[in-house]
Amino acid sequence: MEKGDNRGRVKILDALRGLCVVLMVIHHFNYDLVWLCGAPEWIFTNPVLDFFHYVFAGLFILISGISSHFSRSNLRRGVKCFAVAMAMTVVTSLPFIDEPILFGVLHLLGVCMILYGLIGPVLDRIPKALAPVLWISLIVLSSLLVNNTDIGRAARVLFPLGWTYPGFYSADYFPILPWVFVFLLGTWAGFYVKAGRLPRWFYRFTCPPFEYVGRRALIVYILHQPVMYGAILLVKFLLNK
Repeated sequence: MEKGDNRGRVKILDALRGLCVVLMVIHHFNYDLVWLCGAPEWIFTNPVLDFFHYVFAGLFILISGISSHFSRSNLRRGVKCFAVAMAMTVVTSLPFIDEPILFGVLHLLGVCMILYGLIGPVLDRIPKALAPVLWISLIVLSSLLVNNTDIGRAARVLFPLGWTYPGFYSADYFPILPWVFVFLLGTWAGFYVKAGRLPRWFYRFTCPPFEYVGRRALIVYILHQPVMYGAILLVKFLLNK
């Protein structure tokens, strides 16, 4: 097996995670410009940006699934991630913020890590040739299933699974369905990554700036919006003096 460094870290995973985080920060910065500065709405949401938003969000979740094979304890990592997510739910639901994150990407990843930590050995027994077909099929089928809003109206507590109701709002929303199956697709790919079955360039690739961000993805996720929000308000204050 060829690894990324002497600790077994595959640096391209850090770099890709860092790229996703940087793009997320830019995406949220554009939102702040629209919301706080009256910038044109198209810089935050338009068909092209919306498409790539979910492409890179899916890549981030996929990489988290791959990385589960390198974790000492997915259960402990998942509990930590979900606890941070719930703290963000409390903070973002405060009246002076009022941009609640009811079930965002951290909630999702926390649930996925806990799930894999509990039943990963069972899931890993699925034949490797069958697993990608199964997970991709379930991504498609569950995406169609959660479009049924009648279920969300009948049981409002099902929004973590993907069934929403009229008036539901979460500033960041990544429900369990279909995204859990993207994570599980990553766990399948992670078997081959850890076994050194990919081309040599994959394990030799390095991009230190993105790797640096990727290794600190959680702290960047927590801090980037308060920092950007405060910076924009400060600039507005100085310009209006």
